[in-house]
Amino acid sequence: MSTHYENTVGCPRCGGGYFPEVHKECPCQSAASTHGTAEDASVSDGSTASYYELPEGATELQDLISYRNLNAQDGEMFRALYRKGRASHSDALRDAKKVLFYAKAEVDRLERYGV
Repeated sequence: MSTHYENTVGCPRCGGGYFPEVHKECPCQSAASTHGTAEDASVSDGSTASYYELPEGATELQDLISYRNLNAQDGEMFRALYRKGRASHSDALRDAKKVLFYAKAEVDRLERYGV
């Protein structure tokens, strides 16, 4: 798996990161975009919804983390769930505990500081 963290460009508008080789600009830069805002929330009828669609050019988890502007806690949970029990250094129980740890940290952050 290639990691291209060093190629991430920070977005001055939303504070997220994006990869220039994937997007010409951060998805939030579109005048009509609500990417990363409360207005970005979609409604689902229980079947598949647009928020499950992958952004164009996404090839690894970091692309999704950056596209959705996830913070450190969210990123750690996402990575731990995706690799759950598949990494030699972390069995399924360790990954589940890691998710729980970061979920509690995120709840604490939201309760203290809001969104």
